[in-house]
Amino acid sequence: MRRVRVVTDSTADIDRTTAESLGIEVVPIYVRWGTTSFQDGVDLSPSDFYRRLAKRRDHPATAQPSPEDFARVYASHAESGGIVSIHISAKISGTYNSARLGAETVKGGALVEVVDSGLNSAGLAMVVLAGARTAAEGGSVDEVAVEARRACAETRMVGLFDTMKYLARGGRISPAIALAAGVMRVKPVLTFRDGEIVRAGLVRSREGGMRRLLQLIAEMGSLRSVIVSHSTQQDELDRFLRSMKNVYPGEVEKVFEMGAALGVHGGPGMVIVAGRRV
Repeated sequence: MRRVRVVTDSTADIDRTTAESLGIEVVPIYVRWGTTSFQDGVDLSPSDFYRRLAKRRDHPATAQPSPEDFARVYASHAESGGIVSIHISAKISGTYNSARLGAETVKGGALVEVVDSGLNSAGLAMVVLAGARTAAEGGSVDEVAVEARRACAETRMVGLFDTMKYLARGGRISPAIALAAGVMRVKPVLTFRDGEIVRAGLVRSREGGMRRLLQLIAEMGSLRSVIVSHSTQQDELDRFLRSMKNVYPGEVEKVFEMGAALGVHGGPGMVIVAGRRV
């Protein structure tokens, strides 16, 4: 029996080892720095990206993979049992539409189901891993897509940004808002609602932000799984994971280092938590 292949994009922050172990194909987002273009996670690792971000004055930009990029990936798996392609929320990126167009033009007879997760980062990873596990168990395209969409509905996500500076550099908020936030020393706590990133509060300290994250995780209710994606220092991450035991006694399923696709907009110091409800 031919196995269904799961495809996603690099905004899921899934590392290569995890992707290879579950048969997940990750299509990289493009990161453009001046006249140079990189593929997120391929020729620009997270550590290289944050090192460049700290040193350079010019700010990078991101671009979604083209329909042709997706069509090539789909065609390469034409002999599989079908493809379920799961992507970042269509409300914040054109990646889903590129994947859909790629699926319409792919040659080789591949059966492709494209899923809008309504999430990104750790939340998208949660959905992708759920689909990949169903595929590994021999699920059909319909069964993998149904499980992915079930995971979308059951997944909640919250995150802490250390600064709004990079959101302003990338044009996601106005420089005046970022300046005011810097003067007031506030940090945004964000969540997803109906496929869009919305503010869940502002905090005045890093410690306050971590406490707010823990409070929001507790408010998610009973969780079957938790995934964390981050761009913070290891010692702070370790402290946060220990503190999470107070609100989620289970083991964190995965901890991923956030790549450039989202790091462009958030910079260093981000912590994003996705929880799938029971």
